[in-house]
Amino acid sequence: MERTRIAVAGASGLIGSALVRSLTADGHEVVRLVRHAPRSEAEVRWDPERGRVDAAGLAGCSAVVNLAGAGVGDHRWTDAYKRRIHDSRVHGTAALAEAVAALDERPRVFVNGSAMGYYGETGERVVDESAPAGRGFLPELCVEWEAAAEPARAAGVRTAFTRTGLVVARGGGAWGRLFPLFRAGLGGRMGDGRQYWSYIALHDEVAAIRHLLDRDDLSGPFNLTAPEPLTNREITVAMGRVLHRPTLFPVPAPVLRTVLGEMAGDVLGSARVVPKRLLESGFTFAFPGIEDALRAA
Repeated sequence: MERTRIAVAGASGLIGSALVRSLTADGHEVVRLVRHAPRSEAEVRWDPERGRVDAAGLAGCSAVVNLAGAGVGDHRWTDAYKRRIHDSRVHGTAALAEAVAALDERPRVFVNGSAMGYYGETGERVVDESAPAGRGFLPELCVEWEAAAEPARAAGVRTAFTRTGLVVARGGGAWGRLFPLFRAGLGGRMGDGRQYWSYIALHDEVAAIRHLLDRDDLSGPFNLTAPEPLTNREITVAMGRVLHRPTLFPVPAPVLRTVLGEMAGDVLGSARVVPKRLLESGFTFAFPGIEDALRAA
């Protein structure tokens, strides 16, 4: 990809900050969407919950990447927090898509975040991008989230969606919480451990997003997950092996439901999601196995 100007929403998050580092290291000019008054030409004001964005700040961008949204695992899912999760994604995406569509000179590509939560509970069934949406809060959210990008697609902007799995990283996400527990010797399987977890190394997540930015022939949904999902039990064993710690403390399902509320369904649920379209496009994973991903983190 030639050096260019790229706008990134959610630039301070786990994935966004890693993407910004990667882009700037290769000489790209990154414009960050921020909620405060811009402090430089490298910042553009927006308010995702209210659906507002300073469209003029996107002028000259060849690509827009939207990774913004309130953290799904940051708080217990009260009705108020579920509204925040929803509005930060759906309203923010709609505002960006409309701003992109209204530009005289539109960007080549709009890459918008999504999640493997689109598929809901899959049990032992392997699902790829052709599978329908599941039922429940997260699947319904993902459907709305992706649909909110329609103004950009309708305006002729190549639009791709990243249905991201559980990102293996030291500094945030699910593994940001798991690593300290396992290092302390307090890790263990969750529930019966038979549920599938579809994961991806942070390095591969960023590389996949850049792959979608670079390839003019790629649009629509892409599962950003490692090729071989594993059960929670298998991942627990791998965590213990890599960190040289025992994994003797399983967390019973009733305890998870008490502590996490509705969000426990996401932890105990099984999502056996594979990146069929990503692999077919020629993408190569640097850390396809769980031990590789854990060591990279």
